[in-house]
Amino acid sequence: MIRTRRLLATAAVCAVAMFLGACGGGSDGDGATGVAATGATGDPVAGGKGRILMLADTSSMDPAKLGNAYAATAVLGNALYGTLMIDDDKGQVVYKMAESFTTSDNGSTFELRLRSGLVFSDGSPLDAAAVKFNWDRLKDPANASSYRGDAMMIASTEVVDDRTLKVSTVDPMPNFADVVLTTAMNWIASPAALQRGAQAFEQNPVGAGPFKLEHWTRQADIDLVKNPRYWDAPRPYLDALTIRAAVESRQRYNTLLTGGADVAVESDWINLHKAAESGQPSISRPVNGGIFMALNMRRAPFDDIRARQAVAAALDLEALNLAVYEGDGQPAETLFNDASPFYSQTPLRRADRARAQRLFDELAAEGKPVSFTFTSFPSSESRAIAENVQAQLSSFKNVKVQVKVVQLAEYGKMNATHDFDTFITSAFFQDPEPKLYTAFRGGRATNVPGVDDPQLNEALGTGRTAPAEADRKAAYDTVQQRLTALTPGIFLQRVALSAVSGKNVGGLAQYGLGSLLPEELWIKK
Repeated sequence: MIRTRRLLATAAVCAVAMFLGACGGGSDGDGATGVAATGATGDPVAGGKGRILMLADTSSMDPAKLGNAYAATAVLGNALYGTLMIDDDKGQVVYKMAESFTTSDNGSTFELRLRSGLVFSDGSPLDAAAVKFNWDRLKDPANASSYRGDAMMIASTEVVDDRTLKVSTVDPMPNFADVVLTTAMNWIASPAALQRGAQAFEQNPVGAGPFKLEHWTRQADIDLVKNPRYWDAPRPYLDALTIRAAVESRQRYNTLLTGGADVAVESDWINLHKAAESGQPSISRPVNGGIFMALNMRRAPFDDIRARQAVAAALDLEALNLAVYEGDGQPAETLFNDASPFYSQTPLRRADRARAQRLFDELAAEGKPVSFTFTSFPSSESRAIAENVQAQLSSFKNVKVQVKVVQLAEYGKMNATHDFDTFITSAFFQDPEPKLYTAFRGGRATNVPGVDDPQLNEALGTGRTAPAEADRKAAYDTVQQRLTALTPGIFLQRVALSAVSGKNVGGLAQYGLGSLLPEELWIKK
């Protein structure tokens, strides 16, 4: 176990160090991560076709319905629509299609300035009006975007000129750029193309990204070709891409290993360990927080704190780690990792079987035996987590768990309707602002469990606005204490925001929440 984790930690550290030119990699000077130590070396090579495996299938090409995170469809969104901005491994914003995004009043208003000469793949201009159209559109519940809550943080937008958009926020958001670059707000589609209707747009999505759609077979291959109008020549280096989903973890890694794919977006700690042992190039972004079981506090059984505390006390995270990740994972015992300035060694929860059974029995005696449905997504990892939780709780009396598998597209609907008992969601981040605020602040549409606690709300607000790090540290100590006491969710694992490639592939680069940048990829001939 110790040997396994040490190998994986070394691989992760090396992957991050590539950003700084260590481990044999380098940076091209604009924030894009260099190649991995064991990958292709030398200058990028133009031409060729890349094959990428992502972790989830897509039912749409609409940017409002794509997910901008490693485990969703981020690489497809980046390919079709490009990026307004990204961040480096230290969380510093690197501008892409945006030239700047500035605030002079601590996040109450911002000015977005676009690069000159941006055009969509059909030659029409990508201007401030197009950004406004896309951001306003995300707010519309008819579009069922999982990022509607993020877009609702904007009170208003105003087009100043072709390249400038003034943005006013509902509440001060000093780090609002992080919201933009980790959501679909980073992707701008042609308003004219969107206005032609969903069917026409699915057949011909028009963006300003490094690639454009050539052919799409639903639940199969997505074939893309180089966009000759892409603003950042000579990128993309590849002439074409084929993207498809590979939700089964072992199959995904074996496909890569046997040459059936060039790059695999990865979330499985086991596959990362195998890649480290075999010398496959990989990249990863270590983060705080992690994935957690969101316990819906709006309805039974989890509207009763005893039910939430009972499930939290019943679960053995090391047993889950062994069952799902063969012990290669990193259980999220604390909110922050020990490298964070906000780290507290106080655990978020403690396993206590006796207390768990006592609470289950107490609820049953009141006529409220704990029974809930664990909604899982199709990936092997998600299903394995749900099934392990079900198996662990089956050893207790007066608790019953059912597992239901739904497509990833249902995520936005469940968030909007609150029609769930529990499912796996996430709150992972480098700096806690704004992610913790949006995930657990009362009244926020992005608050999946529905927790609303005055002490927690105040501490999240202080952590957001306090200028001194010591004051922020005290605030986030309170945040962790309240999350432990209230148990709106159960943090399970740190997240492996990763990608693995063939040994002849260069240019592995990520931003945000493990969002892969396809324009940086190249294949050694």
